[in-house]
Amino acid sequence: MRVVVVGASGLVGQHVVERLRASGHEVTTAARTARDGVDHAVDATRASGAEFRALLAGHDGVVFAAGVDDREVPRRPAYAVFHRGNVAPVVRLLTAAREEGLTRAVVLGSYYTHFHRERPEWRLAERHPYIRSRVEQARLGRAAAGPDLPVAVLELPFVFGRARDRLPNWAGPLDRWVRSRSPLLAPPGGSAATTAARVAEVAVDALERAGGEDLPVADDNLTWSRFLGLVADAAGHPRPVRALPGAVVRVALWLTWLAHSARGRQSGLDPRYLGDLLLRELFVTPGRPGSVEPAIAETFPRE
Repeated sequence: MRVVVVGASGLVGQHVVERLRASGHEVTTAARTARDGVDHAVDATRASGAEFRALLAGHDGVVFAAGVDDREVPRRPAYAVFHRGNVAPVVRLLTAAREEGLTRAVVLGSYYTHFHRERPEWRLAERHPYIRSRVEQARLGRAAAGPDLPVAVLELPFVFGRARDRLPNWAGPLDRWVRSRSPLLAPPGGSAATTAARVAEVAVDALERAGGEDLPVADDNLTWSRFLGLVADAAGHPRPVRALPGAVVRVALWLTWLAHSARGRQSGLDPRYLGDLLLRELFVTPGRPGSVEPAIAETFPRE
């Protein structure tokens, strides 16, 4: 296959590129900023349909590994920012892919869409602009692709790993915390977790099969206490993780919402309802259970 990877310089994007090449496929790389290993500098949020068609011409498949993450706190209304970063580029890209006759596509999304589908009573897309953008990314992207271009959506939780200088976007503050003298405090709840290498494996398999499924990706499920403990151990600063009452978390989130509102800002994950997610065990049944500990060690190496 000949495959275009959009967002090829990111953590997961680099792993996808490496996995495709190791499997004997030809890869064209695109990313926002020109750098070593990037064939085309393309800002997906600004690229027109015609520019995407020129990029995709002569290829069989495409992977979208770019977008805006849930940490953004733009001015109100926030959804416009998340639509511009996550939905509109995918619609233009997959429209161009259909017009160029591509036969397979993969979009890297969020595991929140899995819970949106499984637990509609949580009203996730209604309450959280970021989650709404991921739900619409999948729905409108597939509509743009049409019936002859299957689009697999990988629903990703926390992703550990490293690719050259790239680490998970959220890793920096956590790294500083576990290496400090501050106590480690963890609330109830937890999250599914996976690795960049595992995501790349699932993405390449979906391309090779031309599958169009929703694919929750998980290797393990970690309570927040275990999550912090493993990170501290990997960084060489092991210590006990103390319990943080959920009520304290909810109060802190409400204060965060008040601060955002006073500045005319809106979070992608609304703090008023975020406690309902953070304090739950957002676990996913792994398709193939595995350990994330080696990837945690890559992400938070000992000094």
